[in-house]
Amino acid sequence: MRKPKIAVIGSSSMDLVVTSQRRPGAGETVLGESFETVPGGKGANQAVAAARLGADVYMIGRVGEDAYGEAILNNFKSNGVQTDYVEPVTHERSGTAHIILAEGDNSIVVVKGANDHVTPAYVKDKRDFIETCDLVMIQQEVPEETVIETAELCQELGVPLLLNPAPAREIPDTVVEQVSYLTPNEHEAALLFHGEEPVKALKKHPNKLFITEGAAGVRYFDGKEEVLVPSFLVKPIDTTGAGDTFNAAFGTAIAEGMDLKESLRFANRAASLSVTGFGAQGGMPGREEVERGLME
Repeated sequence: MRKPKIAVIGSSSMDLVVTSQRRPGAGETVLGESFETVPGGKGANQAVAAARLGADVYMIGRVGEDAYGEAILNNFKSNGVQTDYVEPVTHERSGTAHIILAEGDNSIVVVKGANDHVTPAYVKDKRDFIETCDLVMIQQEVPEETVIETAELCQELGVPLLLNPAPAREIPDTVVEQVSYLTPNEHEAALLFHGEEPVKALKKHPNKLFITEGAAGVRYFDGKEEVLVPSFLVKPIDTTGAGDTFNAAFGTAIAEGMDLKESLRFANRAASLSVTGFGAQGGMPGREEVERGLME
């Protein structure tokens, strides 16, 4: 099978991860159990996950000219992600994410840093390259104007665009219409569609809107009926990056030509495997592991 060519436009960061029995309340100090620094950022996570699953991946992003930036670039290269379009910002630090793992879930504070320099002009400058791609993926840890510009550009070029609208924020209706695939979780969908019942939102966007529901799976409307593609039950170790793995796997499968239901099942399996390892990228599976898991 030909490797699909995917451009990922988005954030790169260094994740500073603390593990604790419980997360502190306001004004409270608790003792942690461990501390790790691991590469992350929603864009970088999705790029690495897609590369591990067999796609030919090009990252379009920015890093600081600092030690974290160098580590982020080295991590891309070690995972087979092309970095031709990742340029350093000399006057800004690399992005960081500060993560607390406690009580079986995560809490995250993101400092965007150099990721704010993934501007509309920066993306437009890559127009000729983007036109050669089978799929573009973008998230919302870059400026809102960049998401808007990317949606317009991909529609103009006829290149499919997958928008993972995370972190949650409202987006213009024009963007919703222009993207090919929209993958919010339940919280993000409620914000995007102003609290509208999910079934109504799904019916308005058949085969475009895919609402992820955690352990329950992912829901969409196929033009005739609502479909729930169930997830795979596992015992989670670290849920950080599960959504990014899902999106990367879905995008890779779609770009390869799998049908929607098959692509979503592939994505659910990849996401379920990702939570059995530590760190946003630590548990992201390879292609053989996902395919083997689908047969179990």
